[in-house]
Amino acid sequence: MDVLIHLFVGLHIIGIASLLGGFLTQMKAMGQGTARFVPAMLHGALTMLVTGAILVGLNQADDQHVNNVKIGVKLALLVVILGLVYVKRDDEKVEKGLFGLVGGLTVANIFIAVLWT
Repeated sequence: MDVLIHLFVGLHIIGIASLLGGFLTQMKAMGQGTARFVPAMLHGALTMLVTGAILVGLNQADDQHVNNVKIGVKLALLVVILGLVYVKRDDEKVEKGLFGLVGGLTVANIFIAVLWT
């Protein structure tokens, strides 16, 4: 079971890397006001959602403690991120504030995962 959990943790990290990497590649464009949500951001957020749900299920099946409040907060942030990226995915450019919000929520999600014990 540990190998399976670690496999999905790796896939979860790939998802967050895709979301954050897509954001970081658009930073220069954000400064010029021409940033847009790239497909990697949407795919990364979806990967995080699916692998996160699987990880919760696997950890509960393995009788490991799952902090439901932490998972709920991370899920709420991810749903907001996913909603914004999905709705604005076809726009040629996204407002700086909205684009920055997605980046900030992504970083917040990372720090919640790492620091909330």
